[in-house]
Amino acid sequence: MNSQQQSSRIDYGLILILLMLFVVSCAAIYSAQTTGQYETNFVVRQVVWYAVGIGIIAVLIRFDSDQFHGMAWYLYGLGILLLIFLIVAPSSIAPTINGAKNWFVLPGIGSIQPSEFMKVFLILTLSRVMVNHHTKSPIKTLQSDWMLLLKLGAITALPLALVVRQDLGTSLVMISILLGIIFVSGITWKILLPLFGSAGALISLVFYMVLWQPEVLEKYLGVRQYQFDRIYSWLDPYNYESSIGFHLTRSLLAIGSGQTMGKGFGYREVYLPESHTDFIFSIIGEEYGFIGASIVVSLFFVLIYHITKLALTTKIPYYSYMCAGVIAMITFHAFQNIGMTIGLLPITGIPLPFISYGGSSMMGNMMALALIFSITYNERHYMFSSDRS
Repeated sequence: MNSQQQSSRIDYGLILILLMLFVVSCAAIYSAQTTGQYETNFVVRQVVWYAVGIGIIAVLIRFDSDQFHGMAWYLYGLGILLLIFLIVAPSSIAPTINGAKNWFVLPGIGSIQPSEFMKVFLILTLSRVMVNHHTKSPIKTLQSDWMLLLKLGAITALPLALVVRQDLGTSLVMISILLGIIFVSGITWKILLPLFGSAGALISLVFYMVLWQPEVLEKYLGVRQYQFDRIYSWLDPYNYESSIGFHLTRSLLAIGSGQTMGKGFGYREVYLPESHTDFIFSIIGEEYGFIGASIVVSLFFVLIYHITKLALTTKIPYYSYMCAGVIAMITFHAFQNIGMTIGLLPITGIPLPFISYGGSSMMGNMMALALIFSITYNERHYMFSSDRS
């Protein structure tokens, strides 16, 4: 295949969206690091992580649906082994940071969070199970739908159990991936409506217990005090302004002070520590105001629309399910991160995809986008086929 043929199979629309997110990321991180909290130049590091991410895309884009389908269980197993090793690893390579043991610290590389890669591995595995189930059970029945639901739930439950006590944010992302794929699974609403209703009732019960009986959750579910604190500081941040509510109150002040047009690039006035990571949207809101923040939100809408369009037009079911998982992952990340910076949702430590600084999250998100790039790159080979997985 010559270079011209390869070039015609690149998804340039997705590249343009990614380029705009890159520009926003570098500009926001540059402003965030002017607080002087660190001497590290995080913009340079972010550029490096973007370059690593592009390398990941360049490799994975050549894998087609059959290859992803074949690798899914192996990658899932690798992810599970990494999560287990993280739990038992000595503190010299897996230290406890802020009460959580989520990272491997590797000399010369930095911190690596295996759960970020597990999200993508989970998408591939759930998609494979969906394809295989529908191939073996082409006629839908209540029994087959229940069986599919149990399979999807069991596959998600294992990594979820390994991260839930250490990283609530990642756990919620995994649940959102599961729900996104269930939504397109074809499972009858006779099962899903009662199931979602029960889940809503359970969430309401847990929320009630967080407020009125936290000791029960702490004793039987292992919920940690810092997780309770995030709920309390979310509901009444100004009562905890000097402690656990500090970040939220400063975030609200920063975004509010930006008003409509913002203060302009580099004209920050509100001090907000760690703003180059989880609270990067606060920087955008302060410097570029409502208009700038709306443009960033619109970029994510365009990204989700682009992936949704691919999911609806691809002729390969495995790609459609992959898209659903990636859409769920990115949507939840963006909604949760932006929601927590404006006080709409509790703080969970979830970064803003492609904009917040972070090596593991960037590589995980780029890996997810590589799955999307591979659709346009490879599907033309199968455009006359109706039975590919």
